[in-house]
Amino acid sequence: MSLKSLDMPYRTCGDSGLKLSALGLGFWHGFGEPGIEDEARRIVRTALDLGITHMDLANVYGPPVGRAEEFLGKMLNGEIASERDSLVIATKAGHAMGERPYQAGGSRKHLIAACEASLKRLKLNYIDIFYHHCPDPDTPLDETAEALAHLVWQGKVLYIGLSKYPAEDALRMKEMLNDLGAPCVVHQARLNLLQTEYTKAMNMIFEAGMGSVIFSPLAQGMLTDRYLDGIPADSRMAVEHGFLKPEALTEDRLRSIRQLRKFALSRGMSLSQLALSYVLHHDAVSSLIMGVSKVDQLIDNVSVLQCTDFTMFDEKFYLN
Repeated sequence: MSLKSLDMPYRTCGDSGLKLSALGLGFWHGFGEPGIEDEARRIVRTALDLGITHMDLANVYGPPVGRAEEFLGKMLNGEIASERDSLVIATKAGHAMGERPYQAGGSRKHLIAACEASLKRLKLNYIDIFYHHCPDPDTPLDETAEALAHLVWQGKVLYIGLSKYPAEDALRMKEMLNDLGAPCVVHQARLNLLQTEYTKAMNMIFEAGMGSVIFSPLAQGMLTDRYLDGIPADSRMAVEHGFLKPEALTEDRLRSIRQLRKFALSRGMSLSQLALSYVLHHDAVSSLIMGVSKVDQLIDNVSVLQCTDFTMFDEKFYLN
């Protein structure tokens, strides 16, 4: 079966009317560094060909910060301009864009200015989903909620999302935003076969009427064949300034990865297909975000749509 012939599943975000492609394209790394723009453009065009319409960014994505939004903005103002109404563009603010005051956090000052800056970089009139990227202990929740609602009232944002919020705070924020007439429809968090802690909170979020968007479903590449025999010189883990550190690949974790791969192969799947299937089998998941640096990686990941038997996750032994 040709991947292009596959119908991309769409999943609703909680109780809202917003539907997301089950697989989303993440812009965290690989869309800002010099010398890779041609491949990045091919990735975006291939994603659209494969039915991926959910694009996940943040103002700090690059490197340097802001570059990922600028990159997609050029495409949205050029070769894929006709696709705008078919896309869900999500971006975020909250992590530090610099060292000066108001360049981070959840204050009204930061969030409104950050949204304006993202709109300029993306060359858009509105953002589909605008996330507060992380909780800010120095700002009252009601101030953050009012700032996010203000952006909705202005028509600059259609839906609100919350990223990396503890479940209890996310539910409080949703109530505040609902009272302000701003739809808070999605919570973003990490979930993968090596880090399953979010599943309990995800069910609470789902019962409250919000969907979950999952990042790092492949544990930044550890749930692939990439690190089975060591750390490749061109891998994320080998880059000195990268977020994935060699100490993350402990002997116990490597043992688990190899066991999961063996289980995947016994089911006629690759390790990455097993990992993506694990996330997709949760009804509370609206979309998972894939980060890729090559078109071939994207195509391989999208092939998970051919793996529709989720009954294997009722069996507990595969994680033992």
